Amino acid sequence: MTRELLLRPRAVGVLLFDRVRQEVVLVRQIRIGMLDEGQDPWLLELVAGMVEPGEAPIEVAARESREEANMTPQNLVQICEYYNSPGISNERITLFCGRVDSAQAGGIFGLDTEHEDIEVVVLSLADALAKVASGEINNAMSIIALQWLQINQPLLEDSWK
Repeated sequence: MTRELLLRPRAVGVLLFDRVRQEVVLVRQIRIGMLDEGQDPWLLELVAGMVEPGEAPIEVAARESREEANMTPQNLVQICEYYNSPGISNERITLFCGRVDSAQAGGIFGLDTEHEDIEVVVLSLADALAKVASGEINNAMSIIALQWLQINQPLLEDSWK
């Protein structure tokens, strides 16, 4: 029997949450895998990135938040680790939630060297959850993190006091 395995580095996703305003900071960028899917390929999703050799996932969470959203999250909490598609890939993803002040969030960010064109989008938590329910937010990383926040919000906010 022959099996294919796509070898991928570890990845990190970060849900940026403003507990005072009850807003989340997401990013919108083009995803090539969605071009032929009959929907807008500019997906709403978490800040995310790949773990470089020698980096810890929590360091990547902070770095990618600065690069993609121009924000520095405080009190990063690990949500979970999961395998994105274990039937074909070894990619393991670590999700975090970090506290931010979304009052000044917005703009276009990303690294020119990585050809990134990333729009920062601020939504109320209620609107983000409605977009999950409607299918507009339809990527696993974002769904997992937003549903985790919906379930764990009281405990998270208590821990951030």
